[in-house]
Amino acid sequence: MTEIRPAQFPADRDAVIELFREYIGSVSVDLGFQDYEAEFAALPGKYAAPDGRLLLAWRGDRIVACVALRKINAEICEMKRVYVRPEARGEQLGRRLVARILQEAQDAGYTRICLDVLPEFAAAQHIYASFDFVETTPFTFNPVPGTKFLGRDL
Repeated sequence: MTEIRPAQFPADRDAVIELFREYIGSVSVDLGFQDYEAEFAALPGKYAAPDGRLLLAWRGDRIVACVALRKINAEICEMKRVYVRPEARGEQLGRRLVARILQEAQDAGYTRICLDVLPEFAAAQHIYASFDFVETTPFTFNPVPGTKFLGRDL
C-alpha cells in the first residue's frame, strides 16, 4: 500500500533531495536554469505551508513519488516536482498525486493552478489532460523547446 502524506522537515530533507536529484537525472535535457542547488539549500522553502505543499508517496519506509505546489500569487499556484520512481509506475500513483495536490491547492484558497511539462513526459501530459488542464500562456521561464504550459481553474 502506498500512502501519500506531507513531507516533514527536517526529517525528510535528505530523502527529498535524493528524489529530486533522481528526477533531474531522468530527463534528457539540462535543467540547470532552475537553480536546483539553491532550492535544495532552502527546503522546504517555496513548498512550505501555508502557501506551498510538498507531498511524498511512501511504500513502507521508501519514498516512491512526490508532488509539490508553490504560490505564484494570491489566486494562482504552480504544480511542481511530479515524479514517480520507475518501480512505482503503472499503478496510477501519478494520477493520485495530481488529484491530491489539486485538492490541497483548493484547500489553500487558490482558484487556479498552472504547470509546465517537458515534451518527453507524454504520460504526464495525458494525466494532466484527464484533469482538464489546457494550454495557457507561459507563466515562468522555461527555455526547453516544446515545453507546454498548462493550467486549469480549481
